[in-house]
Amino acid sequence: MEFSVNHPIIFIMVGAIIALVLAQSVFFLVRAVKRAKALGIAKSTVTKTITSAALFTIAPAVAILVGVVALSKSLGLALPWLRLSVIGSITYETVAAGNAIEAAGQTMSELVSDPSIFITIAWVMTVGIAAGLVFVPFVTKKLQSGMSKIGMKDKKWGEIFNNAMFLGMISAFLGYVFCDVGLIVKGDTSGLIPVCVMAVAAVVMAVLGLIATKTKIRWLTDYALPVSLIAGMASAIPFTALLG
Repeated sequence: MEFSVNHPIIFIMVGAIIALVLAQSVFFLVRAVKRAKALGIAKSTVTKTITSAALFTIAPAVAILVGVVALSKSLGLALPWLRLSVIGSITYETVAAGNAIEAAGQTMSELVSDPSIFITIAWVMTVGIAAGLVFVPFVTKKLQSGMSKIGMKDKKWGEIFNNAMFLGMISAFLGYVFCDVGLIVKGDTSGLIPVCVMAVAAVVMAVLGLIATKTKIRWLTDYALPVSLIAGMASAIPFTALLG
C-alpha cells in the first residue's frame, strides 16, 4: 500500500482520538450542568456561561486553524489536525515540525512522502509537547511556591522574576526567527523573511491592542492573535517574492 499523509486510515485514527476528547468534554459539561442545578444556580446563568465560553473559544480556534493550514502543506491535514486539537500549541508545533522537516533534508513547502520521515516528525511533535505533562505534576508546585516566596519577600523582584521567565520563553522562539539573518553576508536575503513577517504581526497586534484600549471593544482583544497571525502569513507572500 502506497503511503500518503492524507490516507483515509490516518484520518480514521485521528478522528477516533479527537472523538474521544470531545466525548470527555461532553461528559464533564453534562456533569457540570447537573452540579449547577444541584447547587440551585439559575438556568439562565448556566446557559449564559456556556454560551460565553463557547464564543470565547472561537478566537483561539481561528489561530489553530491557521496553524493547521500552514502545516498541511508538508504534513497533510490529519497530523496537524490531531496535534493542534488535543494538547498541541501553535507556537511549538510549527517550530518542532519545521526543525524535524529541515533535519530530514526537506522544506515546509514539500509534501512528506517518506513514511519514516513522517513518523519521525510525528514523534518530535508529540514527545516534545508531552514533556510538559510529565513535568507539571512534579515541578509546578515547587516552582510556584518558590515564586510566591520571592513575591512575599520583595514584590518588585517577584515581578522581575516573572517577567524574566516570560522573556526567556519568548527568546527561544526569537532565536528561531533570527537564526538565518546571517545569510545576508552571503548575499542571501531570505533570512529576513521571518523577521519581516514577525514585525508585521507585531505591528498589527499592537494596533489592535491600542484600538481595543481606546474603544473598549472587548472582542477585539480576543481576536487580536488570529488576526495578527493571518496578517503575518499574508505578508510572507510579498516578502518572499521580494527577498526569497
